[in-house]
Amino acid sequence: MSNARSNTGTVDVDGVKYDWQLQREPQWSDDDGWKGMTVALLQQDTQRAAVLEFPPPKRLLKGLQRGRLQLDDATVCRGVRAALQAGWEPLSRGKPMVFTVDADGR
Repeated sequence: MSNARSNTGTVDVDGVKYDWQLQREPQWSDDDGWKGMTVALLQQDTQRAAVLEFPPPKRLLKGLQRGRLQLDDATVCRGVRAALQAGWEPLSRGKPMVFTVDADGR
C-alpha cells in the first residue's frame, strides 16, 4: 500500500472538465507568517489558468502540528465555481488570475 497522495486531478463542473494541480502546501513565511495552500486550475483545451489561494489551516495558526492535507474533488469544484463567478474567463488569454477562497473553496 502506498501513502502517496494525489496532487493533481480532473473535475467535471457543469459538463466542462478542469485539471487541477496543487502548487504549494501550507508553509511558514518569515514576512507573512503562515500561508495557505495554492491550487492551479485550467479548463481542458484552454490557455488561461486560475490560482486558488486557501487560508492557512487553523491548526497551524494555533501552533499545532501539520496535519494531512485535505483537498477533495468537491472543494476543487467549489473553487472552480467561485473563480468563474469572480470573473475568471478560461477561454481568454493572459496571466493566471489569482482568487482567494475560504477553506471550503468558496
